[in-house]
This record gives sequence, C-alpha cells and structure tokens, in this order.
Amino acid sequence: MLEISNLTTHYFQGGQVATAVRGASLTLKKGLATAIVGESGSGKSTVAMSVMRMIRPPIGDIAEGTIRVNGTDVTAASPKQVREILRTSIGFVPQDPTTALDPLYTIRSQIVEAMPHVERDKRTETMVELLTSLGIADARDRLREHPHQFSGGMRQRVAIAIALAKEPDLLIADEPTTALDVTTQIGILRLLDRLRRERHLTTMFITHDIRVARLVCQDLAVMYGGVVVESGPLSAVVDAPSHPYTRALLDASSLDVGPRQRLRAISGSPPTLLAMPPGCPFAPRCPNATDICHREMPATTAKADGTSFACWNPVAS
Repeated sequence: MLEISNLTTHYFQGGQVATAVRGASLTLKKGLATAIVGESGSGKSTVAMSVMRMIRPPIGDIAEGTIRVNGTDVTAASPKQVREILRTSIGFVPQDPTTALDPLYTIRSQIVEAMPHVERDKRTETMVELLTSLGIADARDRLREHPHQFSGGMRQRVAIAIALAKEPDLLIADEPTTALDVTTQIGILRLLDRLRRERHLTTMFITHDIRVARLVCQDLAVMYGGVVVESGPLSAVVDAPSHPYTRALLDASSLDVGPRQRLRAISGSPPTLLAMPPGCPFAPRCPNATDICHREMPATTAKADGTSFACWNPVAS
C-alpha cells in the first residue's frame, strides 16, 4: 500500500538546512497498522507530511528517495496528481482536533468537503451513518453544530469522520490521542482498530508511546534522529529488541517494569536537527557506543524473525 525508500527530507531555517529524515525506508502492508515510534524530533511527523507532500519550498523539500502510494510515486507526481491522491487515497487524523477544525463552520460543512464523490442528495444520510458508526449520538442534529459544542473526544471523532469520508486506502493518524484523557484515549484507540479491521484500512500510527502502539498496531518502526533504527513485526521487536534505543524506550515505559521497580529514563537529550552528530545519531546517549558508532552510520541488518536494525553493537538477545 505504501512504500518509502531512502527518504531524506530537509527543512530550511534562516539560511541553514535541517535534515529531519535521513535515508528512511519503510513499507506499510495493506490492511495492517504500522506504528512509527520515537521521541519528539525523531522525524515521525515529517515522514507523514512527506507522504502527503506537505513539505515544499520555502519551508523545506524532499531531497532524496521515493514514496509510492498504491504504486504511484508521489515524489515525482505533478501537483494535480498529488491532489487526486490526497483526495481519494489518503485520510489524515490530526493530533489536536481543536486547532484542526474550523470554529466558524458547522460540522456538516467540514465533512462534506471530503465527499465530492458522493451524490449530493445522498451526502446527508452518508454523514449521519458515518458519525453514528463513530459513536456520535443524534448525528443528524449535531451536523448543524460547531466544533466548540463538542467535547475533546467527540471532536476527535469528527476529525476521524472527515478523514474517512473520502473512503481512503491509507489512514495517517498523527498522535491522535495526545490531547485526550486516558479513558477517552482508550475509546479512540479501540475505534481506530475497529475501523481498520472493518474497512481493511492500511494505517500509519504516529506515537511516542510504545504502549499505545502495542494496543492497535501489528508492525513497528522505531525512529531516532531522522533514522529508522529498528523495524518489523511489533511483537518480535518488543520481545527481542536489537537496537539500544528500542531497549531504552521499553525500559522507560511500564511494559517491562515490575511492581516497585523504578522506570529508567534515557539520559541526555535528542540531537538538534542543525547539529546532528556524525555516525549513529544515538551514539552520544548509547551505553553500548564505541568509537565506530561516533564515526560511521551502521548498515541495516535483517534478522530471521522479520525484524531489522541499524546498530554496530546490538543488544544481546
């Protein structure tokens, strides 16, 4: 469904070039959910925005690589072709629906923009069915309301409705539960998982929390410093991580911590895009780093369990 190969994306800042994604390669399988996990600044959202061709001069550009959506290379497509792909194939669920929804327009007017393919006299019924399926009661009446009349969780469901109204093949969810309380988060995650299964949606799920990824995703890609440092089936990566950064993320969560044990923080800070260290970007924070880690970026190594990693000194299994 989605194949990203050797993607390098730059941002332009005050005459300087910041490389947010460096040689990232990733494949999303049809009908499955793939989580892209990493700390803030690791390049997760930039990958998503690159797929949607939202990074263009003077903000930045895609310097290298290919992005194929259903076989079409969007990096080589014309603006008209990109608009058609976005209109028909890709749905996007934003991190904060409060800022994504226009406060001046009704919910109906915002959903209907994503439904040019639906006959005019059938649009209202289609919207009512969609909102009802997403758990919004009295959907026909609520179509006339504005975003401020909805709770945070309901606004996120409206944002999901807008993404699904175009009947996409690929759904990109950019940390869609960040601004929600824990109970509402679980509801949204279960909803996204149900929609993926019912609609056979290919899903890119961006998050900083491996626990969230474990609830709804089948595959996992771990990013650090703009590089995909480990990827593969989620269960295999979590059960036997090879990259020290993946191991550190697990240690910093509650996945592998027993009662009365302290969470282990990752010492140091992520690198800045304008001062990326040579070699492996995680080397300055890595307990396994040796001289070569600071000098050269390691090649990607494939394992028999279907996972792959980029590290000179992998974690012992």
